[in-house]
Amino acid sequence: MLTREGLLKTPIRHIDFTQHNVVPLVDAMRDMAFSARDLARAADIAERMTRDPECGIILCLAGSLISAGLKKVFADAVRFNMVDAIVSTGANIVDQDFFEALGFRHYVGEEKLRSGMFDAELRELHIDRIYDTLIDEDQLRICDDTVRQIADSLEPRPYSSREFIRAMGEYLQTHGVKSDCSIVYEAYKNDVPIFVPAFSDCSAGFGLVAHQHARGDAPKVTIDSAKDFYELTQLKIQNPVTGLFMVGGGVPKNFAQDIVVAADILGHEVPMHKYAVQVTVADVRDGALSSSTLKEASSWGKVDLAYEQMVYSEATLAVPLLLGYVYHKGAWKGRAARRWNRKLEPVGVA
Repeated sequence: MLTREGLLKTPIRHIDFTQHNVVPLVDAMRDMAFSARDLARAADIAERMTRDPECGIILCLAGSLISAGLKKVFADAVRFNMVDAIVSTGANIVDQDFFEALGFRHYVGEEKLRSGMFDAELRELHIDRIYDTLIDEDQLRICDDTVRQIADSLEPRPYSSREFIRAMGEYLQTHGVKSDCSIVYEAYKNDVPIFVPAFSDCSAGFGLVAHQHARGDAPKVTIDSAKDFYELTQLKIQNPVTGLFMVGGGVPKNFAQDIVVAADILGHEVPMHKYAVQVTVADVRDGALSSSTLKEASSWGKVDLAYEQMVYSEATLAVPLLLGYVYHKGAWKGRAARRWNRKLEPVGVA
């Protein structure tokens, strides 16, 4: 018989790339073939963009990455100045990273749960499943309500997701971070903007729905996705040389690529993204956004072809190798912090 206590007992442990020097391993892959060689070339491009003093680096996150054990990888990438902006799905930032910063955890699920045969029992126990990972639904509801509290504390007006997520970082600064690390909090401390274009498609959506319902016809907090697009485009205009490190695809991938075209529409001729790496398992044959190649993006005027590499690999395998390589090569040590949040207007607190 399944029980909450039996299921929610082994926390996911986030891998720490600072503790594993992967440089010899990745360098050895350079003279192999297939995905190993692709990964080694992608590591070279990621290091090159980090060493380029003119390059602003945008990290794109899609899929359940934080719940899978990659939280510290991305938090450290922010901490060690390997990232200047983040574009992500809402689940990674709110349901997973902010959720853990509130003191909650994700748990290792038993192998038999992956069959799906026990999902009805999990629902009765208020346990949510992400493939082989488990989450306490009651704790997620606390995360939802915390978002509502943050919305209630803000001046009622339209906000970009970046502004609201910065307010989430301020909440953690005030109330304390109850986990060993947090992407939201590291980004807040280092003035790294986080954009979530589909912000309501996560726990934030439930909190904002509750906020707006309680306000009725009174002024309320709303999320302006066009403002997200405008803000990130302004950063591209101010810092024309950019590189993309994309994990997965979907909205974050397209959103970050499109700022080249958006700048042109606003009357600014900016170069295509100079560097681009994408880690994905999507199949190019279905014509979907997540699987569209970086070469295809070049046909749209978004990505330059000189330094681009697709890596067809599941993220938990490839990302620690790629970002661990950049870290241990030391490219970040002399890199100037851009603190892009300071170039954009602050949050107005009521």
